[in-house]
Amino acid sequence: MKNHYFLSQPHQPFFVLAFSNAILSMFVFALFSKSIVTPTLLISNYHAYSLIYLMFTPAFLAFLFTTFPRFSGTLPIEKIVYMTIVIPFAIGSLLFTLGSFTLSSISTMAMIITLIGHLLAINILRKIYKNSVMKDNHDIFWILISMAMGGVSHLLFIIGYLFESNFIINISTQIAIYLYLFMVTFSVAQRMVPFFSRATGEKDLNLIKIVATLLGLHVILESIVPHLSFIIDFLLVYIIGNELLNWELPFPNQNPLLWILHLALFWIPTAFLFSGVSNLISIFTNANFLFLDIHVLVLGFILTILIGFGTRVTLGHSGNQLIADEWTKILFYWTQVVVISRIIVSILFAFNWNFLFWFDMTITVWLVLFGIWAFKFFRVLIFGKKLDI
Repeated sequence: MKNHYFLSQPHQPFFVLAFSNAILSMFVFALFSKSIVTPTLLISNYHAYSLIYLMFTPAFLAFLFTTFPRFSGTLPIEKIVYMTIVIPFAIGSLLFTLGSFTLSSISTMAMIITLIGHLLAINILRKIYKNSVMKDNHDIFWILISMAMGGVSHLLFIIGYLFESNFIINISTQIAIYLYLFMVTFSVAQRMVPFFSRATGEKDLNLIKIVATLLGLHVILESIVPHLSFIIDFLLVYIIGNELLNWELPFPNQNPLLWILHLALFWIPTAFLFSGVSNLISIFTNANFLFLDIHVLVLGFILTILIGFGTRVTLGHSGNQLIADEWTKILFYWTQVVVISRIIVSILFAFNWNFLFWFDMTITVWLVLFGIWAFKFFRVLIFGKKLDI
């Protein structure tokens, strides 16, 4: 069984695939942006699809296929079941990268294969929810709804790509960022982080419903008039910021495996503040902040918490101690270098200053982050290596 350790738990192959795609997709994106290689699709479409559906989605499945049955009080997912999802995602990832260099038809086939895997994964989660024996299933309901929105956005992206409709692709991306990536991450985080932290504050049970409604309005407003969503952004700053304070999280915290999660949460109101201010400025000045709103939210909150949760799950499910060594602490700090460097890129771009150095720097620090994480933790995920703390 030692030879099959890599496939013994669902989070292992999914995390390896997700973090490998994080490295590969950003490296290919750098080749395209530098015109070293000519892509068969728009660079922005490659960047969005590869990160949303080939990197973040497998990472989500790594966590949810492990924890969703526990949330629901059902049996763990069998290997034969989660392997039927790993395979199409792995094939889709390989073909999408190949197609981006060669033939657009290969990329199309890759997206369809990946979509099939995505929809099958959502159906697995739906069945688990249906068979749940837990009376309090409020959180898992919203996790499932958010994952379903991921399937909707994925389908819309492919439709937009086939019909060469930037409008449909833009709507798809808005849904993917706010109603899928953010909502899945937030739904899990608001359940797990206070629990890990033993926070004593009270949570508003209506918070997820309110946030989901406001983000739905955010998507609608952005689809009607770009940047008009600043109204929603400022509301979310107050609502989520106030809620985080009510949780009474023990922050700052000496435990790196906790403060990285707390830091990610506090990036949420900060990200929406950046979003509201930049969108408001753009309405009156036509300044282009190069998707600052999306990147601060995705990198500050979703990426930061992904590294935190990914590290915690990898350690905890491999028999290693839940202790962050010096290299792990450096990786946690490094996530913030990724966020700040991307903020600098957007600000320089908006003021028509030379941003190319920082653009290259952002790609570099991203590759360093995932390269070091992979070097340190892939041996744990693949071979069950016991780390020296």
